[in-house]
Amino acid sequence: MKTEARLFKALADETRLKILWLLMGQEELCVCDIMGVLGITQSKASRHLRYLFNAGLVTDRREGLWMYYRISVASGSREGKQLQVLREMMSALPAARVLSQQLHQWLKEKSCRNQGTEQVEAELPA
Repeated sequence: MKTEARLFKALADETRLKILWLLMGQEELCVCDIMGVLGITQSKASRHLRYLFNAGLVTDRREGLWMYYRISVASGSREGKQLQVLREMMSALPAARVLSQQLHQWLKEKSCRNQGTEQVEAELPA
C-alpha cells in the first residue's frame, strides 16, 4: 500500500493535479509551458514536478537550458489505471477543459514566437 499512499499524496495538491492534467494531453512539456499556462514561477513549477518525479509519475530530460517532462507510468500498470480514472474524472471538469484550451493557445503562440525568431535569425547577415 505504500505505492498507493505515495501516489495519492502526490495527487493531494491542486497544482500537481493541474500539471498532470496538462501532461496527460501532451507527449511532453517544457517547464516554461507549465509556468506559462498555470501562471506560476519556475521554482514552484520545478518543486511540484520534482515531487511528481519522486513519486514515479513523470520522467524528465534536459535539452540545453530547458527541462522537459512527460508521464512515465505504463498504461497497463496499477498506477496507469489509476491515472486513467483520474483523467476520466478530470475530463468532465470545466476547469480542466479551460486548462486544456489555455495550453493549446499557449503552445500555438509559442510556436508563432519561435517561427518569428527563426525567420529573424535567417535574415541576419552571417
